Amino acid sequence: MRYGIVLFTSDRGITPARAARAAEEAGFDSFSVPEHTHIPVRRDAAHPGTGDGSLPDDRYLRTLDPWVALGTAAAVTERIRLATAVALPVEHDPITLAKTVASLDHLSGGRVTLGVGFGWNTDELADHGVPPDRRRAVLREYLAAMRALWAEEQAAYEGEFVRFGPSWAWPKPVRGADVPVLVGAGGTARTFAWIARSADGWITTPGEEDITAKADLLRKVWREHGRQGEPGITVLAGRPDPDALARWADAGVSEVVFGLPDRAEDEVVGYVRRLAEKLALGAGATRPC
Repeated sequence: MRYGIVLFTSDRGITPARAARAAEEAGFDSFSVPEHTHIPVRRDAAHPGTGDGSLPDDRYLRTLDPWVALGTAAAVTERIRLATAVALPVEHDPITLAKTVASLDHLSGGRVTLGVGFGWNTDELADHGVPPDRRRAVLREYLAAMRALWAEEQAAYEGEFVRFGPSWAWPKPVRGADVPVLVGAGGTARTFAWIARSADGWITTPGEEDITAKADLLRKVWREHGRQGEPGITVLAGRPDPDALARWADAGVSEVVFGLPDRAEDEVVGYVRRLAEKLALGAGATRPC
């Protein structure tokens, strides 16, 4: 089971480059950032954590562009995987986003994982022209169109939301013709069916319960859809709990990702180092699970 770090980026505090370098030096396997292009002041969409229009963290208003953030991280690291937890592809032009993701993958030596969400903030999506009741369909087409551009020498796509004729687009992803795609959403049968059709794995929501049962359900749905191998499963966690880590390892969880506090740079770097010690990371260390 791998361990990663997610930084809720903002225009204050530690930079993504410094956080990613600290995570790599401490022995973590991945570094992730989230995405919100903007937050409409007036919203009908309730935040899933608060249940109403209030936000649990003002960093929602201050989030950095994830691809610029990961680009700076790529420039100062060599090994750590660069991921989004989660990005919102439907808020972009898919042709342009395919180029951006493939360019980062090319320049980082094949280290990109694309974590995507359907988007809880339907008011934010609406400003990008995405019908709230069609957000899953739009995301499915965007990913399919992006994969065509990544995989084919002359790519074309014809859908309801994306259309383009035969086109050249380089660079291609480094490791094969694709970038791993994980979906961050609540662990339901509907979500798992969507993942089995269109993605490579699941990212839990913060505080997700019954991980073992949901991991079993995901694998069942995965097989029912004729998928080979195993789906990736990434758990978003708070502080490390040895018992929970052991349970998740037994459940086949691929990776556990821990959030960073919103503090000054030195404090965050110290937190990363202490977290790595608790997880027994580093050269020659034996991990607890």
